[in-house]
Amino acid sequence: MAEIVFESTGTVELFKEKLQELSSRNKSVLILACDANNFSKEDLDDILQASDASLIGGVFPAVIFNDAKYDKGTVFIGLDDYIEVKTILDISAKDRVNLDSEVEDHLESFEEDVRTMFVFVDGLTTNIGTCIDVLFDNYGLEINYIGGGSGSLSFEQKPSLFTNSGLICDALIYGYSKKASSIGVSHGWKSISGPYEVTKSEATVIKELDYKPAFEVYKSVVDNVSGKAIGEENFFDVAKSFPFGINSISDEKIVRDPIILDGTSLVCVGNVAQGSYVDILQGSNENLIEAARYASNHSKSSMQFKEEFTFFIDCISRVLFLEDKFGNEISAVYEEELPLVGALTFGEIANDGKNYLEFYNKTSVVGRIGNDQ
Repeated sequence: MAEIVFESTGTVELFKEKLQELSSRNKSVLILACDANNFSKEDLDDILQASDASLIGGVFPAVIFNDAKYDKGTVFIGLDDYIEVKTILDISAKDRVNLDSEVEDHLESFEEDVRTMFVFVDGLTTNIGTCIDVLFDNYGLEINYIGGGSGSLSFEQKPSLFTNSGLICDALIYGYSKKASSIGVSHGWKSISGPYEVTKSEATVIKELDYKPAFEVYKSVVDNVSGKAIGEENFFDVAKSFPFGINSISDEKIVRDPIILDGTSLVCVGNVAQGSYVDILQGSNENLIEAARYASNHSKSSMQFKEEFTFFIDCISRVLFLEDKFGNEISAVYEEELPLVGALTFGEIANDGKNYLEFYNKTSVVGRIGNDQ
């Protein structure tokens, strides 16, 4: 069984103590830490490098443990399964060819009995979409993927990924696991306008929609629906309720979260390809909570193994939208007889063994992790 510990103080001393304890009894440790712990490379690198267990995880705005969200502290998940972790550094500076070459090199140690891949990426960097595409191109549909984007709500990019070499940034890390998994994905956002062609974009920045400045189009819709004049000063507060939905071949639109207004351009979490078509979406408390329940039920209904814990990857912007109702979303997923752990992320990474691997925003991903009976 997984050995799960929540350390609530967020201090370096207790991080070291708990990690040493779990590393001595487990082959691998997943680490989910809060940004408010204020961990730095100087604090943690020696501690991480001294671990005998394989390490993977990240720093997030908040974490989930059982029936509650925590803004400070660290969740440790000790596993009896050795997770072989792969790292790709400086992803923002690499094109698709270079990223593909590095991932391809990692295939040499991939074994057929790998069933789940834990994936974490610096959620405040660029090229995330390309990284996820390259992973899928090389590893395909034979395994499940689950993970998310690390980072801080300050939007300051800093080291936020845990590895045995230390705390790193601008990177993609992924680990091979022989644990069984069953995954559900849903977001609950509904279209209110569109589709619009993305006639000019660059990585995460939407510059034009239907050959018009992106913000001009976005503002015309959002002002009318919200009853507020969205601008530079209130952009984040208003935009959190009106994400984009990229039309795709999957059952649901792929949500992109606009987080920064840059002149007349909109900076999103995750890439938006030029030539794609997007809708403007809106959500309600009821729809978002029901979507989390659907993701949980879907993951449970397709489970054919003995579950050890539930892994809940949920977007931090859902917390900002739901506010004091977010506890209802956790309740829709939590089952008292099983531990629930998770992170509030900058983008969610998931695939259920049937559909294309995606980097989502504003989405609930529920994974059940365990062993064959």
